[in-house]
Amino acid sequence: QVQLVESGGGLVQPGGSLRLSCVASGSIFIIGAMGWYRQAPGKERELVARIFSSGTTNYADSVKGRLIISRENAKNAVYLQMNSLKPEDTAVYYCHGRNKYNGMDYWGKGTLVTVSS
Repeated sequence: QVQLVESGGGLVQPGGSLRLSCVASGSIFIIGAMGWYRQAPGKERELVARIFSSGTTNYADSVKGRLIISRENAKNAVYLQMNSLKPEDTAVYYCHGRNKYNGMDYWGKGTLVTVSS
């Protein structure tokens, strides 16, 4: 099994920055792609950014140029640097990992990001 724990959420003003962190523990050798999803009130969970073991990244169009995903394999961690934040970025952000052998998904409990003046 894999456990994912997020940190770094909070309240920030529009135009500000935050850095989210996610640390994986357990059977980390089975994890392939990792990423960040978010869910705003009344909306479905959506992909924000994803990074594969190769380093290849994918981003939602709404965050391109503002949010940057990175991965530090030595620390079993994935990060999301969030810049130029907008009120519409307000959501609970979830760390995600996928089992590269059977496709099982693993989720953290989420961290709340609120962008407001």
